[in-house]
Amino acid sequence: MKEKKCNFCGKSEYEERKTDYLYSYKGNYLLVPDTPVEMCLNCGMIYYQASVLKEIERRFFAIQKKQEAPSNFIEIPTMSLTAV
Repeated sequence: MKEKKCNFCGKSEYEERKTDYLYSYKGNYLLVPDTPVEMCLNCGMIYYQASVLKEIERRFFAIQKKQEAPSNFIEIPTMSLTAV
């Protein structure tokens, strides 16, 4: 079996971790905490499994269509840099 290498730095040392993933589509967002990832220990590049991303997308659209309910809601402050 071929050893996988980082597309960015070429090293092959990875660690499984969890991170927050922010999905956005047409001005709507879904924050997914504790999303599983593989992280390159050399450069920090993060890799997501396609099945994980597909499930996030499925849930996003199910929530938008009111077929599923999110775990909770958060408020995100915004600020335009043009106002500075």
